[in-house]
Amino acid sequence: MPAPLSRWVFVTVATAAALWLSTVGASGQAAAVRSPRTPDGKPNLNGIWQALNEAYWDIEPHAASPGPVPVLGAAGAVPPGLGIIEGGRLPYQPPAAEQRRKNLENRLALDPEIRCYLPGVPRAMYMPYPFQIVQSPQFVMMVFTFARAVRTLYMTDHTEAPADSWMGWSNGRWDGDTLVVDTTGFNGKTWFDRSGNFSSDALHVVERFTMTDPDHLRYEATIEDPKVFTRPWTIAMPLYRRLEPNAQLLDFRCVEFAEDLIYGHLRKQPAP
Repeated sequence: MPAPLSRWVFVTVATAAALWLSTVGASGQAAAVRSPRTPDGKPNLNGIWQALNEAYWDIEPHAASPGPVPVLGAAGAVPPGLGIIEGGRLPYQPPAAEQRRKNLENRLALDPEIRCYLPGVPRAMYMPYPFQIVQSPQFVMMVFTFARAVRTLYMTDHTEAPADSWMGWSNGRWDGDTLVVDTTGFNGKTWFDRSGNFSSDALHVVERFTMTDPDHLRYEATIEDPKVFTRPWTIAMPLYRRLEPNAQLLDFRCVEFAEDLIYGHLRKQPAP
């Protein structure tokens, strides 16, 4: 190796090693990142966040495929994705697996997203739209672009759900620097994605939000539904802070795009 090149390689390797050592503590573990804090000392989750993956189309690993409307061509196709489920596949009970197949075949008629119904949990967390977290000691609010969905996480006054709903009833607590959210009280009409993966009114979701640095959250959710699945299962992904100087939520009033689907049966004369 020529001398100038060997010196360049040596300097590059030495610099990389020094940078690595600067981030590793004496115990050999990566140095903890001190996240921003709220006045009460909790990690500051306030801001606008968004997932960046293909779980919106299918939370399981999947290849690219045509969409449900062939006339849209590539614009309506499903992109490939690695999935977000730990272990890869959903543990469906046999009757539920058959229902999922029917859901996929009839997704244009059955997917609640198409009618602008609230997306439910955890689906709201990885739709391809930003959402905002507003944090206080008593409540944590999550406001979503799609369908103007809102979640209220009750941090102090923990109660059971007064009624079943699309978004469920969420009680939150801090486990060290991790926000843990326990949600029940679902209406049994939500899907997990566009491919027909679904849940029942027995759905129970436990989520964990952990800041890995000021602009990234690790999101985990453990799903339990004894009417649909043989065992609990977990999804995990990063959530990314939107860093544009003017980042904000904009209106997506999707009801007006789905009025005929929702209310068309009330017409005195059928639409042409």
